[in-house]
Amino acid sequence: MTPTPDHLAAAVGRTIPDVTAPDLRVLFCGINPGLVSGALGQHFARPGNRFWKVLHAAGFTARVLLPSEQEELLDFGIGITNLVPSASRAAADLSAAELRAGALALQQKVAALHPANVAILGMQAYRTAFQRPAAAAGPQPEPLSGARLWMLPNPSGLQARYGLSDMVVMFEELRQAAGLPRRRELAT
Repeated sequence: MTPTPDHLAAAVGRTIPDVTAPDLRVLFCGINPGLVSGALGQHFARPGNRFWKVLHAAGFTARVLLPSEQEELLDFGIGITNLVPSASRAAADLSAAELRAGALALQQKVAALHPANVAILGMQAYRTAFQRPAAAAGPQPEPLSGARLWMLPNPSGLQARYGLSDMVVMFEELRQAAGLPRRRELAT
């Protein structure tokens, strides 16, 4: 289904369920759902979003999954959540206070679920939420509720600062550090 303008307008403020389970190897944390994600109830659902392509190219998945297949990530020890649960037109619509509150909520979620690694996908959002304005991409020096914390670029197609190949390298470093095997496509 392609959301209509009315569907998108109705998605403002909507939340979508996390894709989580205890003891994941990697918990990806987006900034917040966009309107397409809010309308469809699926993470990283906007057609231009590179999340699913990057996961595949970095070896997390054997093929490019569709957003509607997001629950399959759990089979690979991977989950998805967001710093701010409510959908908005753009991450820039979020206040610093909302991002900081999201960081506290994420800390509690991580304490309850015990993932080995948490990757925040959005560098400026991370810097604001965790009050670390000089943080650099990659693994962070401090853990989050016992999990190794990572800051990686936002895969949104609206965020063009990092090319696909640059993002793949960073995500692959996370996959390797998490001890996840490179998943390859099966020959047909």
